[in-house]
Amino acid sequence: MSAETSVPRPRESDVDISDSALFGGLLAEARYAFAFFDPDGRVQRVNDLFTDVVGVPAERLVGRVPVEALAADLSQLITHAVQGVIETDAPVTESRVRVRTPEGEHRHWSLSFSPIHDDAGELRAVALIGLDVTESRQTEEDLRRSEERYRSLVEAQSQLVWITSPTGTVVEDAPQWRAITGQGLEEYLAHGWLEVVHPEERRQTEEAWKEALRGRTMFEWNYRVRTRASGYRHFEVRAVPIIRHGRVVEWVGANTDVTPQREAEEMRGRLTDQLGAAALRTARLQGATAILAEALTVEQVVQVIIDVGRTALAADRSAVALLDTDRAALKLINGEGVPEAAGTSGEEIPLSHTSVLTMAVNSRRPVFAESPDSLRTQLLEAGGDEQVLANYLTHSDERAWVGLPLLAAGRALGALRFSFTRPQKISQEDGVFLEALAGQCALAVERATLFEREHKTAETLQRSLLPDRLPVVKGLELAQRFRSGSRHVQVGGDWYDAFVLQDGRVAAVVGDVMGKGVKAAAGMGRIRNAMRALALTNPPPAAVLTGLDRVFDATEEEEQVTTLAYMVVEPVTGEGTLALAGHPPPVLVSPQGTAMLCDAQPGTPLGWPTSRRQFRFVVPPGHTAVLYSDGLVENRKRGLDAGLAEICSVVTEAPPEVVRSPHMLLDFLVDRMLSGYEQDDDVTALAIHVPPATKSD
Repeated sequence: MSAETSVPRPRESDVDISDSALFGGLLAEARYAFAFFDPDGRVQRVNDLFTDVVGVPAERLVGRVPVEALAADLSQLITHAVQGVIETDAPVTESRVRVRTPEGEHRHWSLSFSPIHDDAGELRAVALIGLDVTESRQTEEDLRRSEERYRSLVEAQSQLVWITSPTGTVVEDAPQWRAITGQGLEEYLAHGWLEVVHPEERRQTEEAWKEALRGRTMFEWNYRVRTRASGYRHFEVRAVPIIRHGRVVEWVGANTDVTPQREAEEMRGRLTDQLGAAALRTARLQGATAILAEALTVEQVVQVIIDVGRTALAADRSAVALLDTDRAALKLINGEGVPEAAGTSGEEIPLSHTSVLTMAVNSRRPVFAESPDSLRTQLLEAGGDEQVLANYLTHSDERAWVGLPLLAAGRALGALRFSFTRPQKISQEDGVFLEALAGQCALAVERATLFEREHKTAETLQRSLLPDRLPVVKGLELAQRFRSGSRHVQVGGDWYDAFVLQDGRVAAVVGDVMGKGVKAAAGMGRIRNAMRALALTNPPPAAVLTGLDRVFDATEEEEQVTTLAYMVVEPVTGEGTLALAGHPPPVLVSPQGTAMLCDAQPGTPLGWPTSRRQFRFVVPPGHTAVLYSDGLVENRKRGLDAGLAEICSVVTEAPPEVVRSPHMLLDFLVDRMLSGYEQDDDVTALAIHVPPATKSD
């Protein structure tokens, strides 16, 4: 029978180990722990050292499997190893096993398990051989700790001293230097310290060192040094020549490890850059937010987004698309004609079509594609068409993309798309900035959408309350101009009206309900309808205004301010009466182009307790009376008095043909009075022209 083990053993003719006195003596005297197991994993024989180690006598071990006699962790290890030898017929080594002795001491053992065969090659037993390695392990641990202490001491010493010959050749050992660099003594003496200087800095360092040697001047330099761990650390070096009797006898140098300082400087630089970038992003976001706050229409918001994309992001193209829930599609708002990666172009992109914009809307999350490969991966994962994508990338110069959903209270309004003609790295900070920008854009889009909806409603209401056309009356010519001050989206309460009374005279009125939006337009409608009803039943201006005061008190809020100018005029003769309710006075334009303001008392706005008065106001043949709202003569830069003086001055500049035509006169006045000023209010004007008498008349 042969045993596959490194321990010498007598050769036996059979596996009955107990019959061999020689083998028994070997087991008793050996410094190894022995145990033998049969092919069923049961203990056949153990020596005394093994029983001492496991703390179990031999009679309780022999004939049993390990799990029946040994501690759980040790029995599991031995059972697993024995089974491994039986199954593979190959040795198994379990090194560094910690075993607790009966005295409570922990010892480290190295165990090996070997198959034992008979002469026929059949596996007859498994031999366990254990060696106590506690002392050697402790020696290794002590050595490791010693090395760690030495390494820590060396690393803590920031200055490394070295000495060279007068020619710069290393002639003495520098243990600290070699401890840091890992150079052997022979290598250090043969090649010196330059061997471990970073390759990128070695040539310049060597030239500077040679220059110092030639000039016998102090050598001061800094470079990176390769360490034992193959990394690099920054060192500053200062070497001085030792001169005796005018000759350099040696050079003494000291290297100082400045890696922590350099890393701190680099960290400060990175932090400074990051803070600067963060401040710039914050300033850009604040700037974009301020501009978006002033953009009141969707078109204006889109233009701001495009401008921000170009300036703040340096994007080459920008696109804004709003969601049409009824059509389940995105509608491109801006006119840049940006093609989508999925191959669609035009104004509408179905949500079922995979693209940067639709992915952002469908997922309600940003899409960052920093390169064509990144775009390809994301689009294909989202179900995009690979052939369409390949065709797009072939014909497009775009190389990076950002898609941002426009979300308001979790509801998708649309998406933004920025693209770049070069790969673009999107940092985490950039992502935060872009998401914040998208949030501000979403708020602006939602606000602009609501404003436009209100504007459309109010404008429709206002237009519906104004007359479709002015009455055609013989002996009288009427003209009107209405220009909405729609820069601020909401419409106002300006209105005009003209109608024929029962006695053939013509009633003309221009009014202004202060305020903006639907509320002002609705108030204007109520006053206009009430004025018509009152004028048709009792047309004198004073009576009409008195009745309007009562209506105003009953229907309008106290803070509401409404003014108007109302006159009744006789066709052909121009005889008429006028009443003002806090409104600017009419302008009377003569055939010669002179202008005169009516000197009637302006009165108070509707609803104020007062006694209404009316005044005789004649429009002689060939003359034109102009009623108007304050938007024509007053604005932020021009007061009412200055405006009244200016309109009279403008009239004198009108050519004769303009003066003779009420339509041309109104165009002339509106254009000239608004020229050079930003219109911030509705402008309403109504002209009553009495044609000059003819010979037939």
